[in-house]
Amino acid sequence: MHTAEKKKYTEADYQLLEEGAPFQLINGELVMSPSPTPFHQLLSIRLSSMIQFYLEKADSKGICLYAQMDVKLDEENIFQPDLIYISGERKAELLHDRIIGAPNLVIEILSPSTANYDVNQKKGFYERYGVKEYLIIDPKYFYAEIYILTENKFELQQKGKRNDVINLNSLPGLQINLQKLFS
Repeated sequence: MHTAEKKKYTEADYQLLEEGAPFQLINGELVMSPSPTPFHQLLSIRLSSMIQFYLEKADSKGICLYAQMDVKLDEENIFQPDLIYISGERKAELLHDRIIGAPNLVIEILSPSTANYDVNQKKGFYERYGVKEYLIIDPKYFYAEIYILTENKFELQQKGKRNDVINLNSLPGLQINLQKLFS
C-alpha cells in the first residue's frame, strides 16, 4: 500500500502566509501556536527592557528585537524566538527585511504549545547554525538555563532558579535577577 509523503514546506511557502500569521517553519513543517499567555508577555517585556537599558547604558550599537521577528537559518527553518540580540558588529551582516543567520543571543520563553520545539528541535538548529548563546526561560517552574556555543556544541553554562541571578556572555555585566523577573 502506498502512503502519501508529508509535504515539506520551504521559505517560498512561508512567504505566502499573511504577515503576522502565528507560524514558524521548523524542519520544513509549518508549526502554528496560539498567542502567548499574559505572564509570558510580561517576562518578554521585562527581559527586553533589562537588555535595552543595558545597551543604552553601555552605549552599545547592538540591538534587541522581540517576537514576532523572523530568523531565517535555512530554507526549511524560519523561527520566531521571543527575543534576540545582535551585536553592533554583526548588524549589517544579519539585519535585512528579517534576520538572516544566527543572532549572538536567542531567548526562548517556554509555552506549553512550543516548549518541546524550543528545548529539542530549535535548540539543535540554533547550535548547528552558530547561535553563540541560548537562554531558555521556564515560567512554569521559574528557572532559566544558559547554553554557550563551545566548539560547535552547546554547553550548559548556568542554571538559575527563582532566587538566583544569571549572567549572559553576550552582554557582559548584565545581571538578570530571576526573582525580579518572575515576580
